[in-house]
Amino acid sequence: MSSVEVGSQPVRVSPLIKFSRWSFLLLGIAWGTYHQRRFSKKEALLREKELAEKPMRDAKLAAERKLAQEAEKKLLEDLESGRL
Repeated sequence: MSSVEVGSQPVRVSPLIKFSRWSFLLLGIAWGTYHQRRFSKKEALLREKELAEKPMRDAKLAAERKLAQEAEKKLLEDLESGRL
């Protein structure tokens, strides 16, 4: 037969240990809430900054795309005419 009896009584946990567990749980929740708020504020500021810079970034990307298309078109024309 095993050393553990069937239907044995659970071990009584010290009130100090119970208090510590609940205290650490609540402190962890409070810490997480504080940092979540802090990071949410930072993220909101970053989103605002990105929205303000989006038109400039889009214009720059469009200009780069146009230059790349023109260079590709020129290369294809050169290949077609046999200059390369």
